[in-house]
Amino acid sequence: MEVQKFSYDNKIVKNFAYATIIWGITGMVVGLIVALQLAFPDFFNDYLGFSFLSFGRLRPLHTNAVIFAFVGNGIFTGVYYSLQRLLKTRMWSDLLSNINFWGWQFIIVCAVATIPFGITTGKEYAELEWWIDILIAGLWVVFGFNMFATILTRRVKHLYVAIWFFIATFVTVAILHIFNSFELPISFFKSYSWYAGVQDALVQWWYGHNAVAFFLTTPYLGLMYYFVPKAANRPVYSYRLSIIHFWALIFIYIWAGPHHLLFSALPDWAQSLGVVFSVMLIAPSWGGMLNGLLTLRGAWDRVRDDVMLKFMVVALTCYGMATFEGPLLSLKNVNVISHFTDWTIAHVHVGGLGWNGMFTFGMLYWLFPKLFRTELHSKKLANQHFWIATLGILLYAIPMYYAGFSQGLMWQEFNPDGTLANKDFLYTVQQLRPFYILRSLGGLLFIIGAIMMFYNLIKTAKSGSLLKNEEAEAVVTKDIEVKHAKGEYWHRRIESKPIQMMILAILLVSIGGLVQIVPTMIVKSNIPTISSVKPYTPLELEGRDIYIKEGCYNCHSQLVRPLRFETARFGEYSKAGEFVYDHPFQWGSKRTGPDLAREGGLRSNFWHYQHMIRPKDVSQGSIMPAYTWMNDDNTLTLDLVDKKVAAMRTLGVPYKAGYEKQAKADAEKQATEIAESIANDIANSLPESMKKSFNVKEETSKIKSREIVALIAYLQRLGKDISAKK
Repeated sequence: MEVQKFSYDNKIVKNFAYATIIWGITGMVVGLIVALQLAFPDFFNDYLGFSFLSFGRLRPLHTNAVIFAFVGNGIFTGVYYSLQRLLKTRMWSDLLSNINFWGWQFIIVCAVATIPFGITTGKEYAELEWWIDILIAGLWVVFGFNMFATILTRRVKHLYVAIWFFIATFVTVAILHIFNSFELPISFFKSYSWYAGVQDALVQWWYGHNAVAFFLTTPYLGLMYYFVPKAANRPVYSYRLSIIHFWALIFIYIWAGPHHLLFSALPDWAQSLGVVFSVMLIAPSWGGMLNGLLTLRGAWDRVRDDVMLKFMVVALTCYGMATFEGPLLSLKNVNVISHFTDWTIAHVHVGGLGWNGMFTFGMLYWLFPKLFRTELHSKKLANQHFWIATLGILLYAIPMYYAGFSQGLMWQEFNPDGTLANKDFLYTVQQLRPFYILRSLGGLLFIIGAIMMFYNLIKTAKSGSLLKNEEAEAVVTKDIEVKHAKGEYWHRRIESKPIQMMILAILLVSIGGLVQIVPTMIVKSNIPTISSVKPYTPLELEGRDIYIKEGCYNCHSQLVRPLRFETARFGEYSKAGEFVYDHPFQWGSKRTGPDLAREGGLRSNFWHYQHMIRPKDVSQGSIMPAYTWMNDDNTLTLDLVDKKVAAMRTLGVPYKAGYEKQAKADAEKQATEIAESIANDIANSLPESMKKSFNVKEETSKIKSREIVALIAYLQRLGKDISAKK
């Protein structure tokens, strides 16, 4: 047998590790800011008055930073370290590794430079604009090509279980990202989703749920199968359980997306499929969790002394909790309480903070001493970090669970006479403030722990020196003819064939998507139209884009579910045909503010004008930020409205041919009408002594040139195309 010498590339691991820590702390700080904006709405919104610091702009920046910057870099850190050692070879190309690193950081910078400034598609977890989506796809291919080239040049025959998860992650994330990112560009900073309404909702949550599955879960499960046995110095508890875990998980997970759309306008058959497969998910998920925890059997004394293993145990426990709760939340009788509430926020943060965060911390504590050939600077500080982070998770999650239960039950409460007990939506918002304060404290503790870790690891690195190229040697077994013995476990044959494994993974994850999405796209009876529903006017279309730019969808839903307490509060339930011209859909996933599906015509233009500028004066107890810049600084530009109308017609919206030439004039006419009504109401509200000096014409001219008038036009349109009784 031939023994070959080679070296591992540790520099790329070090680069991704530092990026993980830096972006992780950054994303967490942004998360703390948005948490504080809910707990202390006056100071963090109105007094600063910067549009890029408003909740609607920062919240998607937080989610993108944590998912793609923190966890994304964490994935690359673990994969680049473990893959080389599992395959007994250096990464195929150092150049591609570095392109992967610098390209990924550039994409993160692009996100920071666009999302807070309102450059967004408005699709949750997929807010980045079309050209950044192309960059992501390109960089992902670079990563995948380098990974597969490394696999094909390996020195060992069989592929370890961690690599199965890495392969599934690569192919599935590519499918999800590309399919969900079909957009029609209008300009460099604006595009429209190719899908509309119900179809867009299904594709988005097929992507959104499986972004959790195949970006936040499967790669970390692969890392779990490598780092837990390494740290515990024990083999994986069950090889056969890992096989069942892998294939069952990637097949079942892809079907579960529709459980985010229960009681919606999505066809019932699609909702039911989502529920069935979501409930089934608990089996493979818990199989993986138990496989990880039982790997530590006989090593619990090491857990007590090894801080890395402590983080891993909490991470696996949180993974188990989150993957039990996910199927629970997919049950309709539970979802009716949890959906649109802070219960969902608690759920995702148990996974984000507990599973991804704690696992990443444990992995970094294990890696740095090895990369820098030294002892960890302070085990005591690492243990303090563990307890602070664990307390932070509890202090975050428990108040949010309580807040979620409170919201869901208060919304459903009726008086003995059959009227809503808490008809004023703001009353429920006001009851949650103590929980938002506690949540902020929990998040602060988690960040303090991360900063402590950063200090500890920096000191560790300075006390040693980076082993950039780690020398190694291995016996080459890849090319040795292996005769499979009779009765040998069948899966051994697949493990030696990475291309076959990739093709099988593609087939398995494609089945669920095809069965759910294709019928919804091509069978018209799944999305019945409503003749009274007409396209948006050019000004309303512009206002909708402003609504998305300001991130209003982060707090407001536009979906009334067919439930008594919802129709009593918001009006007639939503139907699929209402949304056929919505690119993208705007159903929302959280109600910090009330639903807006039936908002049109309920209040005057003047009320909306005041409410956008001074929400806390108009609605006592509101935590909505004041959008003063839409009336003071932001001029309404209609330069792209003709292109927007033309693009919508390309997407199937029935504007008349050539209407784009008239669109700008129609938008200006509607803006003048709305502005004039607001100016007249302002005049009527003034004392008699001030009315003579007030110039209605000048005020009309001023208001019609601001973005606020377009947003009002959009809000006043919502729900008007069908009967909406309240």
